Amino acid sequence: MGEKIKGYIGTYTKRKSEGIYSFELDVNAGNIHNIKLETELDRPTYVTLSKDKSYLLSVMKQDGYGGVAVFRTSNNGFLPISSTTYSEISSCHVSIDNSNDYVVVSNYHEGAVELYKLDQETEKINFVDVKRHEGAGPNKERQEGPHVHFADFTPDQRFIVVVDLGIDQIITYKIHNDTLQQVTALDLDPGSGPRHLVFHPNENLAYVVTELSSEVLTLQFNPENGEFVQVQRVPTIPKEFSDNNQCSAIRISEDGKFVYAANRGHDSIVVYRVNEKDGTLEFVEWVSTGGEWPRDFNLDPTGQYLVAANQETDSIVLFSRDKHTGKLSLKQGPIAAPEPICVMF
Repeated sequence: MGEKIKGYIGTYTKRKSEGIYSFELDVNAGNIHNIKLETELDRPTYVTLSKDKSYLLSVMKQDGYGGVAVFRTSNNGFLPISSTTYSEISSCHVSIDNSNDYVVVSNYHEGAVELYKLDQETEKINFVDVKRHEGAGPNKERQEGPHVHFADFTPDQRFIVVVDLGIDQIITYKIHNDTLQQVTALDLDPGSGPRHLVFHPNENLAYVVTELSSEVLTLQFNPENGEFVQVQRVPTIPKEFSDNNQCSAIRISEDGKFVYAANRGHDSIVVYRVNEKDGTLEFVEWVSTGGEWPRDFNLDPTGQYLVAANQETDSIVLFSRDKHTGKLSLKQGPIAAPEPICVMF
C-alpha cells in the first residue's frame, strides 16, 4: 500500500453537489480514488484546514444566512462542532490563524471582512467584528462596489491581509481587543480586480492573481509595518487569446521556486519560475486543465502533484509535477466530482 493523502473539495450546491466531498491521493501510485460525500452542507464553496490539521472550516449558508462552520477532523472523517451565521449573503473565503483562535471570512457581495473567535474549550465559534469597505472601480459590471475576495494572516501572524477585487486594493489589518484595525493599504492598477494572494516562504514577498486583468503581481512585503509595494506584473494568458478570461487561484511551491495560477476561459494553469535574486517571475508554460472553468487547484503536501477543480465540467484532474522544472504532466482525469470550487489538503 502506498502513502495516501486525504483531500477535500468545497463545492457549489446549485445542481448536483450535496456538500463537502473528500478524496484519497495515492502518492506512490499517482492516482485519486474514493471520492465521497463527507458531510451535507449548503454552499460550502471554500474550505480550509487549521495548521495543526485538527479543524476544518467552511463557509456555508444556513436558514438563508451566510456564515462559517467548524469541524473537528479525525481518521474517521470529521465531526461538526460549531457554526454561526452573520450576513444575509454567503461568503467566499475563510482562514484561521496558527493558534486556532481567530477566523477571518471574506464576504464578496457585501464587500466586508468578518472576524470570528473560536473558543477552543467550548469549541464554539462566535462573530466578533466586521469591517465594510467603500468605493468602486472602473469596471462597471464587476466593480460597482467593494468585493472582498480573500483574507488571511501574514506568515508571522501579526497582520491580516485582505484583497478587495471591487476597489483594486490590498488592505492590511491588525487585531486589537477583538476588533479589526486598518494598518495600511496598497492601491493597484484600476480595473485589475485582485482576487487571491500567496506569500513566498521568505515572508518578504507575495504574489497576487488579478481576476479582471489576467495578471500575477509580484509584491515586496515589509513584515514590520505590514506594507506592500508592487514590483512586477506578468500576464497569465497568451497575447493572442482574446476570449473572456477570469483568473481564479494562485499557489506557490513549498520551496518557493515556482508559482502557479489558474485561468478560467483559457482553462489552463500557468507556471512561473521565481527568480532567486529578486523574486520576480519568469514564464515557464501553460497547461490545459482538461475541463472548463478551473475555479481552484492545489499542490499536494509532497509537492509531487497538483489537483485542479473544473467547476463547469464537474471534474477534478490530477497532474504530476517536476520539482526541478515546475512543469506539469497530466496523470489522471477528468475525474467526476460535482461542482468543485475549492481543493484543500
